[in-house]
Amino acid sequence: MTGMTTRRTGRWIDDWKPEDETFWATKGAKIARRNLIWSIFAEHLGFSIWVIWSVSAAFLAAVGFDFTPQQLFFLVAIPSLVGALLRLPYTFAVPAFGGRNWTVFSALALLVPTAGFAIAVTHPATPYWAFCVIAAFAGLGGGNFASSMTNINFFYPSSKKGTALGLNAAGGNLGVALIQFLLPVMVGGAGIFGLVSARESGIHLQRAAYVYAVLCLVAAFAAYRFMDNLGTAKSSPREQLLALKNKHTWIMALIYIGTFGSFMGYSSAMPLLIKLNFWRQPIPAVHGIGINFAYYAFLGALVGSLTRPLGGWLADKYGGARITVAAFGGMILGTLGVLFALSHLQPLPAPPTGAALAAIKADPAGFSFKPELVATVHDNSAVFPWFLLAFLFVFAATGIGNGSAYKMIPALFKRDAEVLTTPGSLERHNALVAAGKQSSAALGIIGAVGALGGFLIPVSFNSPWVTTPLAATKSAFVAFTVFYVICAVVCAAVYLRPRRASSTSLATARI
Repeated sequence: MTGMTTRRTGRWIDDWKPEDETFWATKGAKIARRNLIWSIFAEHLGFSIWVIWSVSAAFLAAVGFDFTPQQLFFLVAIPSLVGALLRLPYTFAVPAFGGRNWTVFSALALLVPTAGFAIAVTHPATPYWAFCVIAAFAGLGGGNFASSMTNINFFYPSSKKGTALGLNAAGGNLGVALIQFLLPVMVGGAGIFGLVSARESGIHLQRAAYVYAVLCLVAAFAAYRFMDNLGTAKSSPREQLLALKNKHTWIMALIYIGTFGSFMGYSSAMPLLIKLNFWRQPIPAVHGIGINFAYYAFLGALVGSLTRPLGGWLADKYGGARITVAAFGGMILGTLGVLFALSHLQPLPAPPTGAALAAIKADPAGFSFKPELVATVHDNSAVFPWFLLAFLFVFAATGIGNGSAYKMIPALFKRDAEVLTTPGSLERHNALVAAGKQSSAALGIIGAVGALGGFLIPVSFNSPWVTTPLAATKSAFVAFTVFYVICAVVCAAVYLRPRRASSTSLATARI
């Protein structure tokens, strides 16, 4: 990087021209790839901590906390709400402080929710409101996505943004799957399709916090040592806020609620959905019956994460709008499949609480499940493979939609800049620079609005106005299916309709 770096408060690159093919081939690609790798690692940890409550909430009863299903669903929803609200300021932080500098800070900030988690779960007297506050701090991890995606958007040329942003986002999304896969094992609550047994010493949720606290320190050091700040990524808040006036920002925000909001909401709720409808185990000392959520909860997030870069690649090849509409078609089919499976389930009675739960803990050996409950759980278990298959299909479609939608955002801003200017002119150059800044701001705004789905979906699954969790789940999926139809129609009508070849052929450019 000799000749490219100016020392300020950190490592800065002031000469960055990714659209220049010679520059990209000789210098740019290598530097961008290095920043992408460590951005993925830091964002991965942010996502893991963002959803740490999604799976740990299902273990709270086992470590002595008596919370209702409504309280648990709200608990796993809180980080998504806070993460969504933080995405806008995190987006503006990259131009203000530098992508490398902000990655260091945001990684260290994750020590706050990990420390709070470790303290709360080791004290049975911790009140519910304290859990809610600590869960809110976990939302810091959700903000990391916006700053990471904004930063990487500046590093890559337009032709490679779809794949780069898809890989960056997939690395973060995999954090959801990995923590849901490993947390049950780390804390002693079994996992990995039943190949790992629960520890006789009991469940120790704080172990997960210790592991991720160390990893956050590693991420901060790696960002400090190996990442760069781009001087060309500088823009004023006024320039960035122009994205708020652009119609594409709000249309894509609606679409992103359907794709990313669904991914986060379903990922957060899936452990509890399986536990409430397919599994019964009052306390760890009692052998459970049905489908253990710890064996399968991670699969949805894993599938959605792996298909996200596929969505970006398909969007680069065939156009983001076309792939996004197809993804919504897949989500509609998947949710209808989930509804079909849910229609064959029988409601399970609420798990024991209060005095009944205390009696079971006092004499685990004397406890036995009622025959009618065993029969119901057995019947529901037979439906589980169809439920899981349909749900994974939904996750796969959300991942593809996430990748293709994010590809559309910078492409839309670039296309509009090209349509209104003359090729090779200074006006075209300035318009493309402004479009890059606005699209980076739009990525954060759209990501913030889209992440609200991660809050709304878990809350919908146990709405207080519905009498049973199963009834709430059915009604929620009906509403989600209708919403996906609306998103597909909007995307097709705005971005796939035939365009008149007016002032330039760029009006029909693939997005």
